Amino acid sequence: MPMECLSGYIQNIIFCNEKNSFTVARLKHPQKKELILIVGTMPNINPGETIRCHGQWRHHPEHGRQFEVKRCELSAPVDLVGIQKYLESGAIRGIGPTYAKLIVEQFGIETLKVIDHTPQRLLEIPGIGNKRVKKIETCWVEQKSIRRVMIFLQSHKISPAFARKIFKTYGDESVEKVTKDPYSLARDIFGIGFKTADQIAQNLGIEKEASNRIQSGIEHVLWELSQEGHVCFPLDLFVKEAAEMLEVDSEKVSLEIETLKKEKRVIEEVLDEKATIWVRPLFLSELGITKELRRIENGSSSIRSILLDKAIEWAEKRLQMRFAKEQKEAIKRSQVEKVHVITGGPGTGKSTITRAILSITSKLTNRIILAAPTGRAAKRLSEITYRKAFTIHSLLEVDFQKGGFKKNRENPLQCHLLIIDEASMIDTQLMYHLLKAVPEEARLILIGDIDQLPSVGPGTVLKDLIDSRSLPVSRLKKIFRQGRASRIVQSAHRINAGYFPDLTFDPTSDFNFLEIETPEAILEKTIDLIKRQVPQKFGFNPIDDIQVLSPMKRGLVGTDHFNQVLQKELNPQPQTAQVVHMGTTFQLQDKVMQIRNNYDKKVYNGDIGRIRTIDKENQTVLVAFESIEVVYDFSELDELRLSYAVSVHKYQGSECPCAVIPLHMSHFKLLFRNLLYTGLTRGKKLVLLLGTKKALAIAIKTEDAQKRFTGLKHLLSKTFATTSHK
Repeated sequence: MPMECLSGYIQNIIFCNEKNSFTVARLKHPQKKELILIVGTMPNINPGETIRCHGQWRHHPEHGRQFEVKRCELSAPVDLVGIQKYLESGAIRGIGPTYAKLIVEQFGIETLKVIDHTPQRLLEIPGIGNKRVKKIETCWVEQKSIRRVMIFLQSHKISPAFARKIFKTYGDESVEKVTKDPYSLARDIFGIGFKTADQIAQNLGIEKEASNRIQSGIEHVLWELSQEGHVCFPLDLFVKEAAEMLEVDSEKVSLEIETLKKEKRVIEEVLDEKATIWVRPLFLSELGITKELRRIENGSSSIRSILLDKAIEWAEKRLQMRFAKEQKEAIKRSQVEKVHVITGGPGTGKSTITRAILSITSKLTNRIILAAPTGRAAKRLSEITYRKAFTIHSLLEVDFQKGGFKKNRENPLQCHLLIIDEASMIDTQLMYHLLKAVPEEARLILIGDIDQLPSVGPGTVLKDLIDSRSLPVSRLKKIFRQGRASRIVQSAHRINAGYFPDLTFDPTSDFNFLEIETPEAILEKTIDLIKRQVPQKFGFNPIDDIQVLSPMKRGLVGTDHFNQVLQKELNPQPQTAQVVHMGTTFQLQDKVMQIRNNYDKKVYNGDIGRIRTIDKENQTVLVAFESIEVVYDFSELDELRLSYAVSVHKYQGSECPCAVIPLHMSHFKLLFRNLLYTGLTRGKKLVLLLGTKKALAIAIKTEDAQKRFTGLKHLLSKTFATTSHK
């Protein structure tokens, strides 16, 4: 059937899918009174724009006659109504409905020419100043370039949802950069993976077996594996995985690995008699950790020696408590060893020991620094010690000019004692950066619980440090009085030891298991608990104080579905208070989580905040986090996720008054003991498990989450070969 041509201007947009640009809109034809419904892939169209559509008429059984667009060309609006609608649409940041009307009244049909050629004339409009004119001018130029990028992407069958991001990264060189090296997209732009870049490359005619494609693919697979926690990977398994992903022979992958090894882009070493491969930055981080620890251990302490028994007696009087034998031993070793690891579960006295160490050491030096991996963990450390605690990122000071951190070996931290809490959360690269900044005269104390889930980033650093027996370690096993009174603590320790917790229902207890068989019933009960029962009984705020922790993203009781349902139940908002990005609806007062480290904005993976404003005129969203307010451009919203429900892994280092944890057989692949143990220890005052005893039994029985491949233990054992600490 031959295609027809239809022209007019966009009256309004009914629906637009940002992922694939499928759009439903109403078109005003100059010779027809009624509006025409048009449907199809139409990237980045705005109300008021003139569109020339090529396609065919169809009859939809529900919506009636409509024009199905196969391809289209856009041009600027040509009449006053179209121009005003275009400016009102928010397409140009800095111009909303009020200014759109004033501008069109002032300049009429010449409006867009004025914006394009003489934007300073906008100062003639009352209320528009130089700052707004500059913003309008910048956005106008951006729009033209972004449209060019979008048309280019569309011609290569790629979603235009990332066009603004590509433009922000490469500017006017976007098309040239992507054409020259499409794989740079995967390296440079968050959210664009190798597969998307590879699709563009293949559309540009790059062969499947081209060397640069296979080399980029090898590095991509190694970084993808790091997203699963692996720092390195057995070479034979890796070659098989990379060949499968790239759809090429294993021999070709092995050949390109040799090239990458010569260029030192990947590293190969033998671990436990098995050839193992690293991407270079991760290998250097593991090697760096071992060298920095050796450097710190070999340095002389700037804190003078003291009579340890008398110091402990003094600390007991000051803190008005008696320390147990294992606590005294940990305090003593912290006053003697240059690097000391303290590990133990909830209720074993880690906080007590920290306060005792600080009491004693503060009499010897005032150069003491406390830090933790996340904002919430740092806040908790401050509350325990009554001293300021930093996040590791803020302590190291991000260097925006050069990248990396300002604090390093040449510009070390000014401290005699550095205490790091929640050390199990520190990944390989962050630990390397931290150790580089520790002066050799300082003492370093790492405190954490190795039975919790490992870091979100690659590695099992704390576990490797302990298992290597290269450093002094104090293990705290005894649960003290306060912990014994808590069923959360008792249950966590029983689960960690491989036993069932006490499942007797006790309405006065801080831990309970509610046996529910079906996902539908779990979902219904969770909503009832959060909306009514828990707030009424305990006074908790349903959004701020109660956190759903689910093992999985997908499914009826996965985080994705929970977030949709809880957003609707806990935070209903009108459409005017919403913005849709990449299929997710964000709205005012939503609880959201940052899902990547963004050093420019000073927010980090796992930070939780609330949306305070949505500015459609300037296309920005303001999010209030614990100690900072951050502005996001609409194109940056893929850095945020709704967080009424989050995975246990993402909630590491955070605590909440009440944790609600669904456990069902549909979570089978992720039912692990350390996941359940970690989830349980996130609730400070109340933990509710909802689900089946069978799912609970599987989680308790399954000892370890997926094994992570790391080389740190091996490298530490090699570097500290002459030392062995039990």
